[in-house]
Amino acid sequence: TLSPPKKSIKMRVTPPLLSLLLLLPSTINSFTNHLPSCPLHQSTTTTTALPMSISTRISTTAKRLGDSLRSRPRSRSDLKIGIAGFYDRSSKLWEDVWGEHMHHGYYIPEDRTDHVQAQVDMIDEVLNWAGVTEPVRRVVDVGCGIGGSSRHIARRYGCVARGITLSPYQARRGNELAKEQGLEGRTSFEVADALDMPFEDNSFDLAWSLESGEHMPDKSKFIQELFRVTRPGGRVIIVTWCHRDLLENEAGLTAKETKLLNKINRAYYLPEWCSVDDYVKMLQREGAEGIKREDWSYVIAPFWKAVIKSSLSLRSFVGLMKSGFSTIRGAYAMLLMLRGFDTGLIKFGLITATKPVSKQ
Repeated sequence: TLSPPKKSIKMRVTPPLLSLLLLLPSTINSFTNHLPSCPLHQSTTTTTALPMSISTRISTTAKRLGDSLRSRPRSRSDLKIGIAGFYDRSSKLWEDVWGEHMHHGYYIPEDRTDHVQAQVDMIDEVLNWAGVTEPVRRVVDVGCGIGGSSRHIARRYGCVARGITLSPYQARRGNELAKEQGLEGRTSFEVADALDMPFEDNSFDLAWSLESGEHMPDKSKFIQELFRVTRPGGRVIIVTWCHRDLLENEAGLTAKETKLLNKINRAYYLPEWCSVDDYVKMLQREGAEGIKREDWSYVIAPFWKAVIKSSLSLRSFVGLMKSGFSTIRGAYAMLLMLRGFDTGLIKFGLITATKPVSKQ
């Protein structure tokens, strides 16, 4: 895709900016949670290094604020840290308001208001669409959130489900809910990288990824890992945000479209987007069979409006303020997501395929 022109930005740490950093600790934490803490409580023998530590912290924070204002892409390491932190801070608020399923709902008919059931229906409708009717014994849920999909699939098929996430909070909460729901022996959740999964080859009948592919900085490696851990003859299902397919005469998205996606990326810790067509080509390179795709943007159209409406309640507002800057910014980005869907730039894509029996 086309990249926005690079512009240098110089930021001076002026008294007003310093005041902002000191008065908004959630902002500082969201941008510097990967840095060592300042040794404010250490012995006086370390005081000579203290000014430099504060200066470094302020300088790093100022740079990140500048990068955020410019919607600059993050490095892979920053994405990994940011994704974990974002979901550590926001998952409790989401669960309090929306429940255990952290994904879009299925809105047919479009005027339905039972949003929690709509999210459950999304899981079942995707499974039906993909034709998952054969016996399923082992499932991997890649980007599992707090495990809602895993537990639902485990109940539906009587199978074992393993979920992975970058968020320690999500993995811990997923295991707590599994125990509460009597599924401790059949579902389990752990912190792991989807681009380097801790599973043996050919381990699962079904590889399930519901709205996690958009976080993957290397989409090809993501597909390769899904196929590696899926058994020959097993199925891969990917449901993910994508940008629109490019026309034959297009080299990339327009500058305006790229600018909008870059703003969303900063809020949700996303790398560069791809299209459903790009995913199909990646699957073809892996020798996938029975590739099937569909655009369900119309199916989830009412969802973002419902989420935005729910965020206006007093309970949600208080929770949002407690969750910190990155969660607040994510709430604002919902409006950008809605704009992207309305203009046809953002698509809710479904892709499924099977791993060839001959591929070990």
